[in-house]
Amino acid sequence: MRIGHGYDVHRFCEGRPLILGGVTIPYEKGLLGHSDADVLAHAIMDALLGAAGLGDIGSFFPDTDDQWKDADSIKLLAIVASYVRKEGFEIENIDATIIAQEPKLRPYIDLMKDRIAKAALIEISQIGVKATTEEGLGFTGAKEGIAAHAVCLITKK
Repeated sequence: MRIGHGYDVHRFCEGRPLILGGVTIPYEKGLLGHSDADVLAHAIMDALLGAAGLGDIGSFFPDTDDQWKDADSIKLLAIVASYVRKEGFEIENIDATIIAQEPKLRPYIDLMKDRIAKAALIEISQIGVKATTEEGLGFTGAKEGIAAHAVCLITKK
C-alpha cells in the first residue's frame, strides 16, 4: 500500500476557459498554464505519480514541450493512470480538495468525479472531490487563482 500527495496552483487569466476535473465551468476567467491548467487533474496526477515513485507531471509533460501546449489534462490523467498500472499498482482511491473563493463549484462536482473516474479506470465511488474557500485569505481568497490538493492510495497487484 502506498500513499501519494499532489498539489497544484494556477492564477486566473482572461481569455481562457476554466476547466476543473475535466469540466468546463462557466466563469469570466480561466487559469493560466501551458496545458489547459486543470489544477484538479494536475494535483491528482502528481499524487498518483508520487505514490508510484515515478516523479511528477513535469517529468512526463514538461511545459517546455509544445506537444503539451493546451493539452487536455483529463487525457493526461489517463496516461498517468496507465503508467501507474504498468508499475504493477491498482488505484484504490483518490480524494481531492479544490480551493477557490469563486466560482461556486458544488453543481459540477459529480461530473468532475465521473470524468476523473473514467480517466483513471476506477469506480466513481473511489473518488472524492470537495471544494472550499479560504474565507477571503491568501491568493485564492483574493480571487487571484485556484489551488488543489489530492491524495491517493495505490496497492501492488
